[in-house]
Amino acid sequence: MRRFTKLSTSPADNIPRLVLAFDARKKSRQLVRLDSGEEIGILLPPSTILRDGDVIESEDGSQFKIQAAKEELMMVTAPDSFTLVRAAYHLGNRHTSIELRPDRILLQVDSVLKEMLLGLGVTVALVSEKFTPESGAYRGGHKHGHDETFAEDYAAAQRVFNEHQGDK
Repeated sequence: MRRFTKLSTSPADNIPRLVLAFDARKKSRQLVRLDSGEEIGILLPPSTILRDGDVIESEDGSQFKIQAAKEELMMVTAPDSFTLVRAAYHLGNRHTSIELRPDRILLQVDSVLKEMLLGLGVTVALVSEKFTPESGAYRGGHKHGHDETFAEDYAAAQRVFNEHQGDK
């Protein structure tokens, strides 16, 4: 099994695309099946979130360009900018991943959040679009001070992966 362990800074021309929804793009360690049927391992540093257009590279130099998949989302619109900002505040207060646009907010489908949003006076509609939420003010995801142990955490994760997957 090929293992893709780094983001490439020098992508090759005409490389294959790997289409992933946001839930898959936010997993730094996973197995995915390509259109060809081949299973590959993605083993990136913790908290890595793959963005549309990123390129991942394997130990043998193979590359894939990440393409965000269209997925079912909730689109939030409001009659005025204050109501939209208020909705964004309440979603942020719940640590909800959102994509901000000048006139709307996109988020993953959630019936509880939909009810809250409707109570705030916004309109919620279902759409099919690529989802690229805000990465956060500090760009590293939601952390609680554990990043000092990255090297040990990464080594432990590699050991567990190899114990469970072996060299298939």
